Amino acid sequence: MKKYLSIHGILIVLLLAFTMAVWYGLLSLVLVIPLLLVLGVALLDLSQKKHAVRRNFPVIGNFRYIFEAIRPEIMQYFIESDIDGAPINRMFRSLVYQRAKNQLDTSPFGTKMDVYKIGYEWMNHVTFSSLAEPSLVPPTVCVGGRDCLQPYLSSLLNISAMSFGALSKNAVLAMNKGAKLGSFAQNTGEGGISDYHLEHGGDLIWQIGTGYFGCRKKDGSFCETTFRSSALLPAVKMIEIKLSQGAKPGHGGMLPALKNTPEVARYRHVEPFKAIHSPAFHSEFADAAGLLYFVQRLRRLSDGKPVGFKFCVSGEADVRLLCEEMIRTGIYQDFITVDGGEGGTGAAPVEFSNSLGMPLRDGLALVNDLLEAYGIRKEIRLMASGKLITGFHMARILALGADVCYAARAMMLATGCIQALRCNTNSCPVGVATQQERLVNGLDVADKSVRVATFHEKTLQSLLDLTAAAGLQSPMDIERRHIHRRISTTQVKTYAQIYIAPAVQMPERKPLIGG
Repeated sequence: MKKYLSIHGILIVLLLAFTMAVWYGLLSLVLVIPLLLVLGVALLDLSQKKHAVRRNFPVIGNFRYIFEAIRPEIMQYFIESDIDGAPINRMFRSLVYQRAKNQLDTSPFGTKMDVYKIGYEWMNHVTFSSLAEPSLVPPTVCVGGRDCLQPYLSSLLNISAMSFGALSKNAVLAMNKGAKLGSFAQNTGEGGISDYHLEHGGDLIWQIGTGYFGCRKKDGSFCETTFRSSALLPAVKMIEIKLSQGAKPGHGGMLPALKNTPEVARYRHVEPFKAIHSPAFHSEFADAAGLLYFVQRLRRLSDGKPVGFKFCVSGEADVRLLCEEMIRTGIYQDFITVDGGEGGTGAAPVEFSNSLGMPLRDGLALVNDLLEAYGIRKEIRLMASGKLITGFHMARILALGADVCYAARAMMLATGCIQALRCNTNSCPVGVATQQERLVNGLDVADKSVRVATFHEKTLQSLLDLTAAAGLQSPMDIERRHIHRRISTTQVKTYAQIYIAPAVQMPERKPLIGG
């Protein structure tokens, strides 16, 4: 209610209350003040012209705005069921919390999901197994192609791209320390490398976005000198060029002015307290060949570290063109990260987050199948991100061709996020996605770093358990035939029957020298 009282209204009410106190004594003041406050609010409501509800229904009309302000909390705590909350339902949120805290994560009384609903997916187990002993240690993946001089041995699950600025310093510290404890990597996001990314020595995947934050000149163009100084840091294991992201493909990144503190601005090489909107596209290249030459350039500047790019798949034609340009130029990136249209931890226009960009499974299958069809899949590792929470989520995308998985929102939850849906307002109540020092201080780095590492460990263990139950030696053995989807009440198809590889006509191989 304080929000709707003007300073003048408060002064008037206090003056009237003081007058009543003088005339009738303090006891009457206690009784009269609430009435005067109501009267003051009524007068303000009747005199204002911004809200018709308040003007037509003084005092009581304010409850409409109060309830609207706390609607997310009401929905989350009192109304939504375990399986219908969004964007992450309560069942999966609880699972992340339980695994992060190393608590009991089993479910009583059977599944809450409708197993006969169209879209339900599962893996089949085996009745008899010839495996002497299933794998107890998750495999690692070597990322680095023919031109890479410093390949990186990656975990199957890493922290997806989230920038300092979007995240608080304590959230970055907790995730990086967790990555160090669990021997996996943290993607910096496009906001550059901060001291908080380096303090605990966790492995980093440095993301270079269209704004070239952390390696830009004053005019916003790419700076080789500052790039090289950061790329050679021992903590930087891989470099990822961000073409687009699932939350807002074809749209630049957004950082509200409130979050662009002097410290954030220093790492991004921009002016503080100004809203930062990254360009939608890169200024260093404008086509597939230009991208490949830029990959080659960054690999050289980083003394041969793995370089790849991230994108939300824009369509079959673009992926075909990219494959043909790799064959034509003889330049291959070390990895490709496929981000799904369902992804996104930060702010995005509703139309973009809801209705633009290919979903992860469709995009990943397309990229994998075209790389296979063009005969170049063995040159490139595939990484994938887009609402990955559980071991089964990982199994699905491994079946579609991914070598490595990314998780963002799950790692936020493990760090303490309660899905308050205030990431874009700088008022995250648990200090994960805010720059308000008072709120940031509530996030304990030592405690949350252990939770991040524990969630990572438990999720990979759940993947190994699924793999063993399916009679497979390793998660890398999961194929499309192992994942089933209900497509009608009585029909079921495997991923192998749903995702069919497209045919290609091989281009003439004429390697070029460039870059």
